[in-house]
Amino acid sequence: MTSVIGNLQGVHSRIAQACAAAGRPVDSVTLLAVSKTFPAAAVRDAFDAGCRQFGENYVQEMLDKIATLADLRPQITWHLIGPLQSNKTRPVAEAVDWVHSVDRLKIAQRLSEQRPDHLGPLQVCLQVNISGETSKSGFAPADVLAAAQAVAALPRLRLRGLMAIPEPAGDMDAQRAPHRALRALLDTLNASGLALDTLSMGMSADLEAAVAEGATIVRVGTAIFGGRTYPA
Repeated sequence: MTSVIGNLQGVHSRIAQACAAAGRPVDSVTLLAVSKTFPAAAVRDAFDAGCRQFGENYVQEMLDKIATLADLRPQITWHLIGPLQSNKTRPVAEAVDWVHSVDRLKIAQRLSEQRPDHLGPLQVCLQVNISGETSKSGFAPADVLAAAQAVAALPRLRLRGLMAIPEPAGDMDAQRAPHRALRALLDTLNASGLALDTLSMGMSADLEAAVAEGATIVRVGTAIFGGRTYPA
């Protein structure tokens, strides 16, 4: 618990400094705590330290944590930020608040069909393969406008913006370039008549570059919870 508190203070300080350098108000950036591979107890520690926005990469891990932390559900906003297969859209549509990783129109259509009316619209972002990596999913930049217009028209969803996981880069200028490209893409969508407000970009290693280019949500895991150990 003590390390989570200290780590969170450090991350909030980094965000504040990045916002000051960019001339942005600190409340224009939301910190999304990503607890991938860490137990529900770690989420509870972060909650006790003030976090209310939590992201997960794996559907089943997220559903398990939502169930384990059911007492906190009214106060937590849950975000799926990892891949979503079409056969897992129903439990996601029924359980979470945001999906950042809509990478195909079929996924959006299924989420729209399966979102219960009583929950209100599911907040979604389109994942963009901004660096053109063959190993990454997401819409090609050239395809985003048509996809955004189609998703924005679906019932029970609210298209909020774009998400990307850029290729890692070593220096600040190289880190900023893909974030700048995603921001320009969002500007293009809004110029076409859409009203989008979200850029989900930036993680532990590059949040300063993302904030400098307009990130509204930064997705931070390692800098809060520590290094991850993956099962063999």
